[in-house]
Amino acid sequence: MKHFTSVHDLVPPPGGTLSTAIDSLVQRALVHKANPAAARSTGAGKRVGCLFLNPSMRTRLSTQIAAQNLGMEAIVFNVGSEGWALEFEEEAIMSGTTVEHVKDAAPVFGKYFDILAIRTFPSLKNREDDYSELYIRQFIKYAGIPVLSLESATLHPLQSLTDIITITESLQETNIKRPKIVLSWAPHVKPLPQCVANSFAQWITAWDKADFVITHPEDYELSKEFTQGAHITHNQDEALKDADFVYVKNWSTYTDYGKIYESDPKWMLNNKKLVTTNHARVMHCLPVRRNVELSDEVLDGPNSIVTREAGNRVWAAQAVLENLLQHNG
Repeated sequence: MKHFTSVHDLVPPPGGTLSTAIDSLVQRALVHKANPAAARSTGAGKRVGCLFLNPSMRTRLSTQIAAQNLGMEAIVFNVGSEGWALEFEEEAIMSGTTVEHVKDAAPVFGKYFDILAIRTFPSLKNREDDYSELYIRQFIKYAGIPVLSLESATLHPLQSLTDIITITESLQETNIKRPKIVLSWAPHVKPLPQCVANSFAQWITAWDKADFVITHPEDYELSKEFTQGAHITHNQDEALKDADFVYVKNWSTYTDYGKIYESDPKWMLNNKKLVTTNHARVMHCLPVRRNVELSDEVLDGPNSIVTREAGNRVWAAQAVLENLLQHNG
């Protein structure tokens, strides 16, 4: 890979497919999980710069640990609180609050680091601006080194790779050949971006090894760019029937952008709703609003693999960092 910002950055092996490329990266992650320090020489003398334009916990910590496992130095910089306000628009007249242009900052980062990892966040005010992915694109344009997305305005590829690692690992404990995977919208107290849901849909459809269903209330459709190949229904009970995995996530509206039309508590997943599933394993990217998105009984019960999923964030990051180092030496 040259960069890692979406599933389409993966490079299939000769004669292979995108699904093959996903499986290869998943298997590499599981190798790292079995022996975390085996590839420590891969990143010796290398640095990854982790730039956060919005807060993070699991993404930040797991990326730092993954880098250390590879022998890399990880340097974390919180742009909003520790650095100058950056300008991203071309030909901007910088007479406002921004102090430094990305076309001046990014090339310097390219001198300091071997990989640049960026976490951005959507405004949820202007869909065209958010979906242009200007911030990530500008860093790629000007840094001159591999750029790894730690979440962007529209996608969260490290989380989605983690999710497929976790599903693959869980399937090894069953006799299920082709699982039914359900992405279920959940209520929330504030509008959240579509990036995790977009990304999960993008990766699962590209993986093409599951029957994939997305369920949400009316008017919460995601962009068709990410959901082609999925069955979409507004009937949560119908979607959950015979499900093997249920991924729970809130997202705000896409068409009338960034809105909450409803927060119907009936959409919260609880044990009663799991009765019709195939003893479905329940997933969530965290943080989770307990007893709003997911009930305590589910999160603390035997169906939840949320903690395993979060733990696998390290191995996803390690597999991606390794791949970027190997192909951009």
